[in-house]
Amino acid sequence: MTKYLISFPSGAMDIPDGGLQEVADAAHAVVQEAKDAGVWVFGGGIDESVPPVTVSGDGSVRAGTYPQTAQIEGGYTVLELPAYDAAVQWAAKIAVACRCPQELRAFQYDPAG
Repeated sequence: MTKYLISFPSGAMDIPDGGLQEVADAAHAVVQEAKDAGVWVFGGGIDESVPPVTVSGDGSVRAGTYPQTAQIEGGYTVLELPAYDAAVQWAAKIAVACRCPQELRAFQYDPAG
């Protein structure tokens, strides 16, 4: 089976005033549905209050990140699914729950994983 990354930037969410709890409940319901279906691998939101750092092979740390990834934020879900069509269906469920379109990407096949 293939692992798929389903994600969105935090600014894409369209949450009506006072609707945050409803969105959170809907998102948690989809997560539980994925867990119950046995396709859940990992998911979560990036903590945007913690600034990114870059860690080198020698363990040194510098503030910031690669320029092309400076805007990584939002929510991420990894599901393991039998086919691309199933990934599209799950991305649609997450889009409804999170009130925004989802980006869908497939991880490369890993024979060890």
